[in-house]
Order: sequence, then C-alpha cells, then structure tokens
Amino acid sequence: METCDLDRAKMSLMNPKVIREKVLERTIDETAMKAVEHCLKEWIETVWDRDEMQDPRCKWCSSGLSCSRCTMGPCRIIPERNRDRGVCGADADLIVARNLLDTLATGAASHSDHGREIVETLLLVGKGETNDYMITDRKKLFALAEEYNIPTNREAIEVAHDLALAYLEEFGTVKGEIELTRRAPTATHAIWEETGILPRSVDREIVEAMHRIQMGVGAHYGNILLHGLRTALADGWGGSMMATEVSDVLFGTPVPCESQINLAVVKEDMVNISLHGHNPMLSEMIVNAAEDEAMQKRARDAGAAGINLVGLCCTGNELLMRKGIPMAGNHFNQELVIATGALEAMVVDYQCIFPSLPRTASCFHTKIISTSPKAKIPGSYYMEFEPSTARETAEAIVRTAIDNFKLRDPEKVFIPGKPVAVQAGFSVEAITAALGGTLQPLVDAIAAGKIRGAVGIVGCNNPRIKHDYGHVTLSKELIKNDILCVETGCAAVASGKAGLLTPDAAFLAGDGLKSICKAVGIPPVLHMGSCVDCSRILVLLAALGNTLGVGIHQLPVAGAAPEWYSQKAVAIGSYFVASGVYTVLGPMPHISGSPAVVDLLTNGLEGIVKAKFAVEPDPVKAAELIIAHIEEKRKALGI
Repeated sequence: METCDLDRAKMSLMNPKVIREKVLERTIDETAMKAVEHCLKEWIETVWDRDEMQDPRCKWCSSGLSCSRCTMGPCRIIPERNRDRGVCGADADLIVARNLLDTLATGAASHSDHGREIVETLLLVGKGETNDYMITDRKKLFALAEEYNIPTNREAIEVAHDLALAYLEEFGTVKGEIELTRRAPTATHAIWEETGILPRSVDREIVEAMHRIQMGVGAHYGNILLHGLRTALADGWGGSMMATEVSDVLFGTPVPCESQINLAVVKEDMVNISLHGHNPMLSEMIVNAAEDEAMQKRARDAGAAGINLVGLCCTGNELLMRKGIPMAGNHFNQELVIATGALEAMVVDYQCIFPSLPRTASCFHTKIISTSPKAKIPGSYYMEFEPSTARETAEAIVRTAIDNFKLRDPEKVFIPGKPVAVQAGFSVEAITAALGGTLQPLVDAIAAGKIRGAVGIVGCNNPRIKHDYGHVTLSKELIKNDILCVETGCAAVASGKAGLLTPDAAFLAGDGLKSICKAVGIPPVLHMGSCVDCSRILVLLAALGNTLGVGIHQLPVAGAAPEWYSQKAVAIGSYFVASGVYTVLGPMPHISGSPAVVDLLTNGLEGIVKAKFAVEPDPVKAAELIIAHIEEKRKALGI
C-alpha cells in the first residue's frame, strides 16, 4: 500500500496557523475546508499540493509559445534571443493558434464521443438488443423524430431505431450540414453560412482540425481559429446536443427535484458508493441495482443500514437532476470524498477523473472501480462496462462495494458538516412548463426590466482560482443585479453548495428577479445539468431568439467560465461565442504569446460572429463586464 505522501519534512514545519491559511487560500466550500484541513494534518496529498509542486511554471508553455508537434522540435519562440520562428518556420501567431485548435478539438471530441455512445445505446434499444434500457420519454422521442421527418405513427422502438441512425449520420454525414443547427434563429444560422463556419458533421470538423494543425498544412492563424469555431459548433449543436437529447429519451427529461449536496451527504452507517465522471449509462444501472431489495439485504447483513449513492462531477449532475441522488461535490471534491474514510467504492467512467485517485484511496479501504476501456487507470479495479451487460456489471460493482464495508476503519471516518438543500433539474422543457407552457412570460419579464438578462455560467474548478469562489461570487453579483443565472457542471454544483439553488436564495437577488422567483417558485440560479448539457443553454437561447425574431447575438445574454481548466471548456466557450454569446473566461488561455491571436479572440470575432471573448479572473470585475454588455444589448433592443 502506498504512503500518503505529502512531504513530511515540509508538513512538520506547518503549524496550525499555516495550515489554516492554506485552507482559506484553497476553497470556500465549507465542508471542503474541513476536509482540506484534515488532509493537510494527515499528510494526504490533494490537487492543491500537486499544483504547488509544479511551480515555477514554464513561461513559454504558459504563453502558448512552445511546440512539440513534430520531431524537428520541440521548439520555443524566444523573441529576446531572436528566436522568432520554430524549425519549420512557424511564428508565434501560428504556434499559439495551432495549440489552441488542438485544445479545442480535444474538448469537442470528448463531449461528442460521449454523445456517440449515448446514441449507440439508443440504437441497441431500437434493435431490441438490450433489455436494460428503455424509452422513458416517448413524447420527446417523437418530437426529435419529427425534426428529421421520421414517421411517428408507429411503435416507439421503431422510431428510436430510425432516430438513432439519423443521429449517427450526423457524425459522418455527407449532407453538408448538421440538422440540429436549424434550431438556431435564422439570423444566427445566416452568420454561420456567411462566414463559412456552418458545421458539416461532428467527425469531419474534428478530423479536419487535427489535419490543419499538422506541420505543413495550416499556416494562417486566423484561418485556423475560424475552423476552431466550426469545430466547436459541431460539438455544441451536434455531439453535445445529441448526448443531451438522447439521454432525456432514455432516462427521462429532467424536472425540478429536491435533494442535498456537499461532502456531508456521505453516511457513516451506510455503504457509500460515489459515481464519478460524465456518462449516465452505467450510473443509471447502478441506481437500479442498489435499489434492489436483495442488494439492500446484503448491505444490512454486512452491518450497514443500507446503500447510499452519491454523485461527483457530471455523472453526479445527471443523477441529481433525474433521480434526486445527493451530490458530494464537483471536480475538486473527488479526493476529499475519499478522505472521509467512509467511501466503500468510487465508480468512474471518463473525463475529469484524477489519475491519482487510486493513490489517494490507498490511504483508506476505498476501491476505485474504473469501467471504460477508454479510461483505464493504474491501481484501480477494472470492471468493463458494455450496454448489453449493463445490469450485470452494475450488480457486480454494488456487491463489491458492499463486501468492502467490513474493511472500513472507523477511526479514519471524518464526515464534515451538514448537507445543504438543493433544487435541480431545470431542463428547457421544465423551465417552459414552469412559465405556463411558453417562454413569453420570460420575454415579458426581460422586456419589463424585472429580469435584466440571463447568463450561462459553466465550467470546472482550477487551482489558480480559489475553489468555487469564482462561480459563487459571480453568481451572487449577477443575481443581485436582476440577472438570471443558468448553470451546468461544476459551476452549478458550486452554487448548490453555497445555497444558491433553492427558491429561498431569492433574498439575495434584486427586487425584480426576486419577485419573479417568488411568483414562479424557482431559485435565482437554475441548475440545467451536466457540462454536456450546456447545449440546453443553446436551445433556450435559440427559443428566446425565435420568440423575439432576433439572432442570439442580439439577446441580453452572456456566458462565463470563471474557473475553467478543461479542453472541453474551450470548446464550450467557443461554441457560445460562435453562436453570438459574449463570453468571459476566468483563467487566461495559453495564448498570451501572440498579441494577434489575443486581439482576434477578444476583438476581431465581434465583426465575424457578433460576439467575442473577454478574460477576467476577478469575478466581481467579470460581473461588471457582463452587466455592461447586457445593458448595451437591452439598449439596442429598445428595452
């Protein structure tokens, strides 16, 4: 068993005051603060410790001026040494642009490959080749089918089969256009056509992106980055959107539900299983298996009161909004939930999973169970998941967790604080239903100034910004100014832990937004799902634009990613901007080495897609930028 290996000599120099200062620097999540302090005292390594170990960072990598794309390199642009080009002749602008497109394409591929797996499962249902999954939302299935002119006057399983094939065609179609882009307002769609960034298919844009960054292909930074927008649109209006829509068909379209959130959802007297990652297919089966009376009896026979499932990251968001499964936390809570000493198993699929989790788990009895052939993790217990044997695998995982309960060391159990109430599950359909079946009341509230606008806050956690501080502070600043926040992923979880995802949080909002929240019975910050569900925000914006008869770029809306780290966030931010949404990033992308690239993204795109990026790590100042933008859009609309 590996040692929990914060450097002990270093730790011996840390007195309680120093430990407390470190805790306050790292997070604002109250239960996480206690857990971080516990980890520091017990020499349990966490993400913040590893971040400190990386200093000082390479300034060329941080500015995007290093290139290891071929074996003529690696190359660095070092102007002060007259090294202004790489071996191939690429200058700073080209190297930075190629690196950024590489990052964006990776993010688009991640979400879209997730979407492909969900669609392939729908096809298995349509073929009758699985009994573990079924059509849960027939109404949505038929509505989606009608978008593709698929006949719906027949059995749902037949419709599912044809819709799955139509969606799979979007990954490699020769039609020349992803059908779901037709959901966008006419003015927005026209911008994509005029600028040549209308996505043709998911895989084609990602493959072409990787082709363009091969040495000897793309040589103009602007041309490379425009294709980046096209690739991002293929994700947002393609792969991610299909993932969300088909997940709703299979598992149910979310409706508002109540649950609990933070590390304290772990129960001392129960078998605790955390479900971590991004794909809901296996986790849905684990929920079913854990509810089985035979499994519950097995847990009681092992000495536990029952089985307690908790979510982490976006798999947790999927389960929270559809099943009401309590949420242990977001990205930076994944090690801390192990440190409670009460977790029997952490089940992971893919994306945002620390490779170091088995190392953390070695300090405890916790088993890390990896399930995807795409994401094998050294030190984990591998139990491969296939949709055709989903229930069987889920049952085996739950049994493994139950049998591990007897190995728990009671002296190591540390569950901090108390859970916080949360309301989640605001799909576009749920929002529309809450407004009486139409978005017109929302439009009227915006026109009347009771709601000044709306902001989609998305993204991850990043050790360069205090855990949850960016998300929570920005949300509070915006709702205080009567701006509705719609959130996904780690941002939504951060707001939940801070108490912003309940109707009672309306007291923090301005008078106008507060009155709307009280009248409708909704929080001022709406949980819209996992990070792949950022596509729900696009659908909502498209619906608002179509209701008003304007392009998305004309709406009083904005996007923000206050604590982003992931390549997926680059794709998300890019499809927001390409769709006409002004988007403010917290951490600076690795592009500062090219003033030309920075200028294109923060100024030049305004003349191309009618939107642009801004970078502002201070969430209070970011709120000021967003508020000014929203007021400018209101003025242009004459409201």
